[in-house]
Amino acid sequence: MKNIEELTQLLVKFRDDRDWKQFHTPENLSKSIMLEAAELLENFQWQCESDDLDNIKEEIADIFGYLLLLCNHYDLNLIEITKSKINQNSEKYPVDKSYGISTKYNRL
Repeated sequence: MKNIEELTQLLVKFRDDRDWKQFHTPENLSKSIMLEAAELLENFQWQCESDDLDNIKEEIADIFGYLLLLCNHYDLNLIEITKSKINQNSEKYPVDKSYGISTKYNRL
């Protein structure tokens, strides 16, 4: 797999081969991202580390897949919108004010 576009097309083909696009509304994809994120978090429910790396990988892949399908629905470029968000966060969290602390930007 060379890039995100190829991966997205693979997911779309998988979805379309099963006639599942009808179920992949933005609302349902968003719900699915949250549900899969909760399943990822379950690996750490009673501990700070998890030894079930296989399950962690599966949940991360599920989250990423649903995220790519949501971006596909809205024709969003995940790389570009992520770069834009990093730039926004760089302005909200300048290094000299936020280094080593987790204070929210509006309290720096």
